[in-house]
Amino acid sequence: MGRIRTGLIKRISKSLIEKYPNLFTTDFETNKKIVNEILDSDSKKVKVQIAGYITHLMKLQSPRQEAK
Repeated sequence: MGRIRTGLIKRISKSLIEKYPNLFTTDFETNKKIVNEILDSDSKKVKVQIAGYITHLMKLQSPRQEAK
């Protein structure tokens, strides 16, 4: 079993994907840089967790887009 993400991480990640749908990719490093530019006040740990969850969500979305 993996680590469980908090509701805060999930909520922020989903809202960022809704606001900037074309900015994020399936690469963690690029998502981490984008999150660092967008968010100012959160801690480094929270930003990394958000970037990781965004990467996870984008990987889940990519097979669905290919099927269409």
